[in-house]
Amino acid sequence: MLKGLGDLGKMGGLIKQAMEMKGRIDELKGKLGDERVEFSVAGEVSVVMNGNMEIISLNINPDLLKSEDLETIEGIITAAVNGAIEKTREMVKTKMSELAGNVDIPGIF
Repeated sequence: MLKGLGDLGKMGGLIKQAMEMKGRIDELKGKLGDERVEFSVAGEVSVVMNGNMEIISLNINPDLLKSEDLETIEGIITAAVNGAIEKTREMVKTKMSELAGNVDIPGIF
């Protein structure tokens, strides 16, 4: 009998586990589109983003637009979008970690 064939069985088990994990990750990715994250800056600009990093809505306080200070308006919008992106990344990272048994998976975000 050939020595080391037992390791092939272990390899097959690892491949099976990897395929199952891939299936669960793909399922989660599909569900992330339904998840919502909201981030607001000083009540002036609010961004709602889904788990696929798509902006669902952007609300701007009309009084902010009256200020005519374009640099401030741009800064607040940028901060709101960046905040929503960061909050979404954290949500996705948490869900992926839970899926992997609370193991931090490098490269997820």
